[in-house]
Amino acid sequence: MDEQLEYLKSVKFEKNLNKLNRKLKNKTVVIYGTGILFQKILKNFDLSKLNIIGISDRKYLDADEGREELGYKIIPLEKIADYKPDYILVATLKFLSIIDDFQNNLFKGKGIKILPLVDKPFLTLLKEIFE
Repeated sequence: MDEQLEYLKSVKFEKNLNKLNRKLKNKTVVIYGTGILFQKILKNFDLSKLNIIGISDRKYLDADEGREELGYKIIPLEKIADYKPDYILVATLKFLSIIDDFQNNLFKGKGIKILPLVDKPFLTLLKEIFE
């Protein structure tokens, strides 16, 4: 088993995911960030209770819209607001700057809440592992 997965289990990520499932029940979600962190979670945990309407990442172009990747519909970053999600869950290691940018620029005044998919302590450890 790899270190990231061991850590996810040690911090009871599944328990935290269950809390998130309850909090976001009947809410629509877009996952932002499709890199190693999201792929590790996707491979090892059940995200089916989250109403994920699509995934987004800066790498996706308008031409990618609607195509499927990792089992979810691709939504280009600039078009997320068009889908009117209730939440964007940021699944990246650099979530603080992304959340700040989303809240103060891209999605300001759109009524979309922005949260990290994984809490800060886990992300801090992952940064240490990868640096």
